[in-house]
Amino acid sequence: MAVGAEKLNVLVACALLLLAVGCQASPYWPLEIGFYHDKCPQAESVVNGVVEYAISKNPGNGAAMIRMLFHDCFVEGCDASIFLDPTPFSPTPEKLSPPNDPSVRGFELIDAIKEAVEAVCPGVVSCADILAFAARDASCILSKGTVAFDMPSGRRDGTFSNASEPLKFLVPPTSNLSDLVDSFVVKGLNAEDLVILSGAHTIGRSHCSSFVSDRLNTPSDINGGLAWFLRSQCPADATPGGNDPVVMQDMVTPNVLDRQYYKNVLSHTVLFTSDAALLTSHETARMVEDNAKIPGWWEGRFAKSMVKLAGVEVKTGHQGQIRKNCRAINYH
Repeated sequence: MAVGAEKLNVLVACALLLLAVGCQASPYWPLEIGFYHDKCPQAESVVNGVVEYAISKNPGNGAAMIRMLFHDCFVEGCDASIFLDPTPFSPTPEKLSPPNDPSVRGFELIDAIKEAVEAVCPGVVSCADILAFAARDASCILSKGTVAFDMPSGRRDGTFSNASEPLKFLVPPTSNLSDLVDSFVVKGLNAEDLVILSGAHTIGRSHCSSFVSDRLNTPSDINGGLAWFLRSQCPADATPGGNDPVVMQDMVTPNVLDRQYYKNVLSHTVLFTSDAALLTSHETARMVEDNAKIPGWWEGRFAKSMVKLAGVEVKTGHQGQIRKNCRAINYH
């Protein structure tokens, strides 16, 4: 039997059941590739155009989209809750939480994408899907086309955002391997997803306060030459919101999404304890070596893990809403 026929039979059965017992339709629907094909056929191309232009101006914009997807999906699921601004009713949203403020950026780019999409299809495309598309496009552009994949869509936007939530789910860069794996498992991801998605640390920048205390001010396995360079860039008392410069996460290919990160892990030229932690178990160390040494191995796996990440605890069907403004929930 064809998939289409199976789906039709399920829908018919559900309809008969609804008529028989008067039950409520389920709000849960799977994401699908081409969700906006009929509702807004230009949606994905519009997102791609804005992202491509933004990255041409500053490659860091692409890194921001990929990081933002992670920080959104791990808190309340992939529902764009990270975009919500403070209001009198909700004065401390996620974006003001220490894991996000001031390091997460790209909100203005999301605004620009949303404005462009609304111009062609008002009230149709969710902010959560816009972020998922933007992270996919950034991955493709920054990898020079080696990380290319379809992104299922159909997400809806959440209406809750609180600064306490990121502290529960976003473990700090000082974390050991056990804590890192546990944080992924809670979200339906595994140790391989952890290793693969950590590869995104081959792009973007980091504030000195994220690594100075445990990598430079105390004994660590960090490469001596890198430590010397970082000490020349970072004050020993770097603190978030204070004297806190930024440095590139990958000094070799800072603006290219590639497997260089894994070579850096093996040579102890990575910034975070959480990066170095990947060598502390036989299983994850072997993954690091495979990703570093086998051409094309990491890129395909990164694409699959990005799709898994973007499917964490999504809101679909009748859940949530389609925000008109990504920074604010719809009140009417």
